Amino acid sequence: MTATAPAPSAARTRATAFLPRLALVLAALLATLFTAAAPATAHAALTASDPTDGAVVATAPAQVTLSFSEQVAMGDDSIRVLDPQGRRVDTGELRDMCSGNTIRYGTALHSGLPNGTYTVAWQAVSADSHPISGAFTFSIGAPSATEVSLPTTTAGGGPVGIAYGIARYAAYAGFTVLVGGAAFILLCWRRGAAERPLQKLVVRAWVTLTAATLAMLVLRTPYTGSGRFADAFDLEGLRAVLETKTGASLVSRLLLLGAAALFVAVLFGVYARRLEDAGTEEETAGEKAGDTNDLTFGLAIGGAVVSGGIAATWALSEHASTGIQPGLAMPADILHMMAVATWLGGLSALLVALHKVPGIEHSAVRRFSRVAFVSVVVLAVTGVYQAWRQTGSWSALTGTEYGRLLLLKVALVAVLLAVAYMSRKWTARLAEAPAALEEADAQVGAPVAAADDVSRETSSVTVPADPERAAQLARQRAALESAREKRVRDADPNRAGLRRSVLAEAAIAVVLLVVTTVLTSTEPGRTVEQEAARGSTATAVPDRAVKITLPFDTGGSNGKGSVRLELDPGRVGANTLHLWADTGDGQPFDLPEVKVAFTLPAKDIGPLPVVPDQAAPGHWTASGVQLPLAGEWRIDVTVRTSDIDQTTVQKTVKIG
Repeated sequence: MTATAPAPSAARTRATAFLPRLALVLAALLATLFTAAAPATAHAALTASDPTDGAVVATAPAQVTLSFSEQVAMGDDSIRVLDPQGRRVDTGELRDMCSGNTIRYGTALHSGLPNGTYTVAWQAVSADSHPISGAFTFSIGAPSATEVSLPTTTAGGGPVGIAYGIARYAAYAGFTVLVGGAAFILLCWRRGAAERPLQKLVVRAWVTLTAATLAMLVLRTPYTGSGRFADAFDLEGLRAVLETKTGASLVSRLLLLGAAALFVAVLFGVYARRLEDAGTEEETAGEKAGDTNDLTFGLAIGGAVVSGGIAATWALSEHASTGIQPGLAMPADILHMMAVATWLGGLSALLVALHKVPGIEHSAVRRFSRVAFVSVVVLAVTGVYQAWRQTGSWSALTGTEYGRLLLLKVALVAVLLAVAYMSRKWTARLAEAPAALEEADAQVGAPVAAADDVSRETSSVTVPADPERAAQLARQRAALESAREKRVRDADPNRAGLRRSVLAEAAIAVVLLVVTTVLTSTEPGRTVEQEAARGSTATAVPDRAVKITLPFDTGGSNGKGSVRLELDPGRVGANTLHLWADTGDGQPFDLPEVKVAFTLPAKDIGPLPVVPDQAAPGHWTASGVQLPLAGEWRIDVTVRTSDIDQTTVQKTVKIG
């Protein structure tokens, strides 16, 4: 619902004229952002390993290292190396090899490992709180059979993952209804604080959010680790969770929910009683009105601070806290969540009021219409920024799962706004005929009230001492009262139409909330495209050399640079290899060692090792490099900058 006036007026004309302009501005901003995107990351991704996946090394490596696109949390058991019989051959001690922007971890291997195929299984927690995992193999001497099966499930899956996901959905829903319901009462319908249906709605939302947060805290250890429910009772694991960013956010949320409980108690206790004593807000005057307004202002400020703090527990531990512009992304995420909660949570409160409370004032519906309009504007602006930040290009918007979910969310918002427009029309009609509704209330209420009076009189005269008869009459009075309320609610077709349209809005809002929750656990499109780019294929032009440039960082002192590789003529048969190494400032990099290997995965050929000869400082060559078949060849370049610092970078090229 996004109307701002009940009947045609200059204000509504201006608001209606403003909507197309707002749409054009947002569309232009969206186009500008997507065409001027800069690189960023969100979910962490494995960017390199040493040895590489499928590599065949001549001698046993001293360690296995993994490089990631962003900071991850790992423990001593996060990297496991298994021999062909499934026995662990790593020392079990995690090595932190991070330096600057390079995120690298490793584990040492036992000495004297025999030839064969070894499996590396790893698991970590991304900086945006989502668990990631993977596995790959390498061989010493020559590949061999192995009894180790690569895991088919990813971290965070299985029954524990399902339970954790349900808790996440419940937490988002509870937050939305808690914040939106309270905002609806304070901003739109103060008298609603004394209405039992609205009280139940807000209190149940608080209970849902609290229970879901506790469940997420308890399940965090098995969710990011073993995947077994029994580990939820592991106190050591719980203590480790509390030391993480996600654990701190969940504990902070529980503390803030304690403050929210106090807010709810005041709202439905002192505040509701004061309103009942003073009468409706239209009838309140003098000192009582001033006291009520002061309390309303205090509750509004306190509620905004507490709800903003709860929203921040998501922003500080998920997508907004990683990648580009976190200082801007986190406040934008908080505003986005607050706008969604105010709109959709307020919508749920309005629906409950329309169904359960026959006496809701028309002015309350109009005020919610204005609040919803402001919320939609904030949601649109922050949503466009978030969309750019997590996708960054039109191809990521249309070609990745995250982008397609985002487009589905946009479509649902568009449908929701269309239904809200119908609600606005019903709101205008409802406000144009308040007298008719009051007359209908009197007409349908009088006979029912009379019947109720008769039943009460009969009960007091005929069977005053019969408990069973008294209970029967009490049930009859309750049925009569329920019938009266239903007749009052249904007396005005405009009110019934508004109730139906709001119900449709609420149904769409539930689907929208589900899609939004799925988005928070989906790898952003920008990261997906970056991962694809790392393994992108360079196509060779016939009779023209293949030229590629690969940046590297061995992690040690002065370990950053790049290698330029030229394969001439870049076709099947004999080729000449040239390789140049440059420092970060473009000077020749005289590396202690450079090795190159060629692999054709589609035909299980390779790696074919090449050790080029140094022709000059920073320049190596090799002649007679044989590539027997056409296809997509992976080129692995291993560079060593010191006795212990080395890394392998790779690129796939198409050889015709």
